[in-house]
Amino acid sequence: MTVEAGEDFGPWLARQLKLADMTQTELAQAVEVTRAAVSAWITGRATPRTETIERIARALNTDLATVHTRTTDTQAGLPVSWYHRPGHADGGRELGNAAAFAFDADVSVLARETCQNSLDERLTANGQPVRVRYTLHELTGETLARFREAIQWDELYPHYEAARAQDQKVGRVIDAGLRDMYEHDRLVLLRVDDYNAAGLTGDDYSDGRFAAVVRRQLDSHKSGTSAGGSYGLGKATLWATSRLGLVLMNSTLSEPHEGRTERRLIGRLDLPWRLVDGEPWAGPAWLGRPDPESPGARVARSWWADEETVASLHLTRESGEPGTSFLIVGAHDVASLVDDNAAFEGDEGEDNDSIQRMHRRLVRALGKNFWAAMTGGGDQLPLLEASVRTLRNGDVAIAEQRVDPAVAQPSRTRALKAFLDGTTVERLTESGQVAQTTVPLNLPARGGGRASQGGEHRAVLLVTDAEDADGKPNRVTAMRGNRMTVRDAAVPGLSLSTNPFQAVLLTGAAAGRQAPFAAEAEEFLRAAEPPEHNKWGQTEELTLTYSPSAYRRITSLTRETNAAIKELVARPKKRAKAGGGRLAEKVTVGTGKTRKPRLSAATLPVLEELDAQVLDSGAWQVIGEIRIPAGGHTWRLAPVAKFDVRSGPRPTIAWAELAGVDNCEVVDGTLRFADKARSATFRGITDPATHAVRSSLSGLVVELRAGEGESL
Repeated sequence: MTVEAGEDFGPWLARQLKLADMTQTELAQAVEVTRAAVSAWITGRATPRTETIERIARALNTDLATVHTRTTDTQAGLPVSWYHRPGHADGGRELGNAAAFAFDADVSVLARETCQNSLDERLTANGQPVRVRYTLHELTGETLARFREAIQWDELYPHYEAARAQDQKVGRVIDAGLRDMYEHDRLVLLRVDDYNAAGLTGDDYSDGRFAAVVRRQLDSHKSGTSAGGSYGLGKATLWATSRLGLVLMNSTLSEPHEGRTERRLIGRLDLPWRLVDGEPWAGPAWLGRPDPESPGARVARSWWADEETVASLHLTRESGEPGTSFLIVGAHDVASLVDDNAAFEGDEGEDNDSIQRMHRRLVRALGKNFWAAMTGGGDQLPLLEASVRTLRNGDVAIAEQRVDPAVAQPSRTRALKAFLDGTTVERLTESGQVAQTTVPLNLPARGGGRASQGGEHRAVLLVTDAEDADGKPNRVTAMRGNRMTVRDAAVPGLSLSTNPFQAVLLTGAAAGRQAPFAAEAEEFLRAAEPPEHNKWGQTEELTLTYSPSAYRRITSLTRETNAAIKELVARPKKRAKAGGGRLAEKVTVGTGKTRKPRLSAATLPVLEELDAQVLDSGAWQVIGEIRIPAGGHTWRLAPVAKFDVRSGPRPTIAWAELAGVDNCEVVDGTLRFADKARSATFRGITDPATHAVRSSLSGLVVELRAGEGESL
């Protein structure tokens, strides 16, 4: 009979013999066959008959179904347990994982690093996005007790007690985590699942994704120039976010290991050096199956778990699609209380580790950093789909919320989609348009001198009108091929009359298939990123790989980008309608009593340019630029705002705020100009309480009147 189910029979049988510490000869004697027959089974040259399979089950001390299905290991082998790395023979001590200190214990940082890693591991052959789901899960009462039993808490507790007693940072964090769990009878889990990703492939110890994540530090094991990570530090955020230093993993592999792909489990605990019952322990520990090939079978390796075990560890995946689930045990978010920018309405009085607050911060961080990766257009699907959900003891507390880039970053998303759809324009002439141009990045040759040149890459620059939901206006966001936001900076030196905008700079592979030297640009800019991947500048890798002056190419790119933006947003002399209301073209200079003919601009100050828009409050905001003749510092002028009406006197509007911006100041309601200034700018905001007509339905006239005691 040919057995066709689950894992291939040969690799499965070979692993069971290792787990049971049984040789091929011993199995052959137990099932009454030759050793050559057992060897043929293991190498796949033959399969056992039905009656032989029954004897194999008895020899391995397992049931017949386990041998037939081969979806799990037998229970005859060594049981899953914790392996703690012994203290160093030379007495050396590590009082924590140094890599974890490179990042804050902040769920926003966690979202950025883990989502970047998932993007880097996306399976590209099918063209589908990688799907990343964040699940916050608060355990209490009996549910918490069952979980602690599943992770063998009683065996871990003496190690936690020893670690918390140490007067150093990691010890204090662990102490806070233990107190929170025992005093409040609760534990917060944060699970990160990705689908359509490579999974933790490779052997437990040799080079591969599994060893890079589970066994090693500073091993990024990334392939391709567009990968976001390069330092191998990002995975440390998983352990940094756990107050207990504990992360469990369940991976579905994109390529088989030991003949299997589903439910590869391992746990890793990061603690400082500690002394437990007189025995020194170096730091890390692993939850797994003892490796019979290691001395004394003391080293733990990954194991293929059954569905019941996976469920008890809260690691059940929703499908057999490749990818990995990381479970952070004792998740917390220290930065949520000290980050003023993270304040949300209704946060007051919430606990530091409130799962509601953590939920909102995750959604916000994903939208801020990965809106571009979640945007598709033309014939391109998004690279990423991300969502957040929150549970309490298995019940839904906050329904799954998929992050929508058009909600998180509407203007920037509109700009990128227009680029992907091929609907950009050369100049902005109407609201909602996206202007496109290119800017040069002159690449140095690797290892070259000052004159070395590696080619000119043309980065794509997109500019469009800003919306309130984007956050701060007049900024440029830059990214590479994986479309994670790397740089977000204000554009300096803009005219005060510039309409609010958002700009997007696409470099490397993000600039499109036809962009010249895209791969070289990816490699260059990747080398220019620090571990946080939040800017481009001088780094040690950039200096060693290229030259000490290579960073100047980035400075030049920034300068060219800012200049191109200013060109695209420059306002034409004849301005369009502004702010949702009508701005009267006639701007007068007069005494306010009788109108006089306008005198020569060489004689009087002239209000040359006026920018007006209606704010959300209903007020008009006005920015005026005044040309001043020689001796203009003696003038005292008062800007007066009025509604534009068809007949009769124009109703005057009071200023809620009037301030000098450049070369002038406001004194007693009048503008006083700086000595020798030839131009000045003021800003005024009207008082909506004095509006006779809704701003959006009216026009506006601004007059410059002589101040009291002055004459024109």
